[in-house]
Amino acid sequence: MALYVHLPFCVARCPYCDFVVYAGGDARGPRARTERLYEAVGRELELRADELDIGFGPDRPPLRSVYFGGGTPSLVPAEWLERLMAVARARFGVAPDAEVTIEANPGPDERGDLAAFRRTGVTRISFGAQSMDAGELRRIGRHHSPEDVAAALAGARAAGIGSVNLDLLYDIPGQSLVAWEATLHAALALSPDHLSLYALTLDDPDEEGITGIDGDHLPTAPGARRWRERARTDQDDDRAAEQYGRATDLLAADGWRGYEISNWARPGRESRHNLAYWQRAPYEAVGPGAHAFNGVTRRWNAAAMGPYVAALVPERGRAGATAAQPGSGPASSLPPGGCEVLTAETAAAEQLILALRLDSGIPEAAAARPPLSGVLDWAESAGLLEHADADGEPRLRLTTKGRLLSNELFARLL
Repeated sequence: MALYVHLPFCVARCPYCDFVVYAGGDARGPRARTERLYEAVGRELELRADELDIGFGPDRPPLRSVYFGGGTPSLVPAEWLERLMAVARARFGVAPDAEVTIEANPGPDERGDLAAFRRTGVTRISFGAQSMDAGELRRIGRHHSPEDVAAALAGARAAGIGSVNLDLLYDIPGQSLVAWEATLHAALALSPDHLSLYALTLDDPDEEGITGIDGDHLPTAPGARRWRERARTDQDDDRAAEQYGRATDLLAADGWRGYEISNWARPGRESRHNLAYWQRAPYEAVGPGAHAFNGVTRRWNAAAMGPYVAALVPERGRAGATAAQPGSGPASSLPPGGCEVLTAETAAAEQLILALRLDSGIPEAAAARPPLSGVLDWAESAGLLEHADADGEPRLRLTTKGRLLSNELFARLL
């Protein structure tokens, strides 16, 4: 149904970022590793398509969504984006009305060639605005300005990209409710089509044990760890809840649909790609740290770029030798990583959790099935769930309080 392509390069790494990101000299300059990584991603696309051809045949339904995430995928040269899209079209098929998204930073040297992206087939762009307050942007290590966000959005419109999302952060260290409201108003004044609002989370992937040789995250740099320790002291759960509630009220009054816990859209501008995740549709994924799902098994690539590239674009010949002849040398292989086969019980709980993330909720009939019914009864009595109606079907969905405390509910469901 969907394809995720992870392009991990950034000009600089933000101290709060836990995505698989390679920055600085890896991304730009004479020792940049971009070309071999892009080549490796293209080769992985071919190999994953080979697997699907074996399992399902070449006449599969075409992709409804392609998503270039990162990192800062807008750093990719347009010719490489076109090459990757050409592989996707040839080997997977891309529906004529497919949503094709690229993530971008708003800074003038990071937003990329927007007109070229549109010619390549991009229909949607997601800018990492994070805040519309210059002081807050500096505080969290961002290098663009609020004016850059406005210019980037205007550039996307001029290029003919029909749908624009802005990512915004709340619970930024020291951020007041007034400052958060000002960011929301400034963002709305730019007339985006979609808003993703995320609480700033400062997790530790090392402590979670997901940064090993086959882990899907990278170790946290010492400087970033120190920054996070200081930042946590200026965060506040109650303030974050108030900020979320204020955003919910403000956006609802302005006609936005809060269709998912962290996502709001103008009617018809919901993210088709992210809906595939929440509806448990199958999706393919390539790139370091990328996750895929076929309906039964979750698979991930290891985050380390060296082993990833070495598997897919192995060195041909010995050092200093002339280039190997076409067809000679070691063959490409799939990159290291891991997988998990979901049990029926885990799949059922996961389906319920993902459905509850959406404003459509779950059928009331599903809530009556033990053993989950006891947890849902508790949630309703605690004010986390409310009754709703969708096309004549009684349903249960999260209240605003329920969205704020959803992790507690989901933990009980699991």
